[in-house]
Amino acid sequence: MQPKVELARIRDFGEIINDTFLFVRQNFKPLLKYFFIFCGIFIAGSIISASLMQLKMVGAMSSISSGTYNREYRPSIFNFFGIEYAFTIIFALLSFVTMQVTILSYIALYKAKDKQIPTSEEMWGYIKYYFLRVLGSSILLNILIVFALLFCIIPGLYLAPIFALIFPIMVMENTSFGYAFNRSFYLIKENWWVTFGSLIVIWIIFYVCMMVITIPATIINTMSLVLHYSFSKPAAVATAVLQHACQIFTVLPITTLCLCYFNLTESKDGTSLLDKINKMSTTNPDTDLPPEQY
Repeated sequence: MQPKVELARIRDFGEIINDTFLFVRQNFKPLLKYFFIFCGIFIAGSIISASLMQLKMVGAMSSISSGTYNREYRPSIFNFFGIEYAFTIIFALLSFVTMQVTILSYIALYKAKDKQIPTSEEMWGYIKYYFLRVLGSSILLNILIVFALLFCIIPGLYLAPIFALIFPIMVMENTSFGYAFNRSFYLIKENWWVTFGSLIVIWIIFYVCMMVITIPATIINTMSLVLHYSFSKPAAVATAVLQHACQIFTVLPITTLCLCYFNLTESKDGTSLLDKINKMSTTNPDTDLPPEQY
């Protein structure tokens, strides 16, 4: 049996990717369980709102192509981007934040419990404690990334892996946003390429996994719109369901991000070595010795 992944250690690029899949494989069942327990309600909301938006777009496209406009499907920007689109964005943000907090909490507890699977009560305690903190930080960081990309693409790409490290720092070290923001710059200094490369590779794998599952439904949906097949609405709903069900693959980039964090903290601070020294210093070496004889 393969030994469990040691989270806190220095890794190169290849080891980060390999250990990502190894960790997910070793913890797949509990990760899947907690994914649906804590993220299920927001994913269900995302599926419903995205399905309604897809159906609205199908109706609008059918109305435009047939030349028969009505009040509900008249071609305007408000038909394509209405209340359904707003709810889709809101639930997408809540789903992503919940997935982030759930997986980060699992890994933090897994490390704290010395590679033991955390309980539902422990997970819930972490999630409710960090959810609003990560939600607010996520909104702020997304705004900063958008501004960086608008002014120039390169600053946005440079900041992306640095900002991504803020969430693991906040959960693993139980810190504020300001401290995590400054520490992310400190940790990634001289290690930007390894972190960026690992995240790029795993995100490519993530999108390939999604495409393999969703492309057939997307093709059917597109063909039904172009050829006016009667199953265009079921195909649109199926596409929305598959796209959001594939969010389970998000466990891969978040796990990679955590391994990048542990790699950086070990290379910069040697935290696991310090922990071992602290444990040794708190133990009494004389407790197992026999009593003195006089």
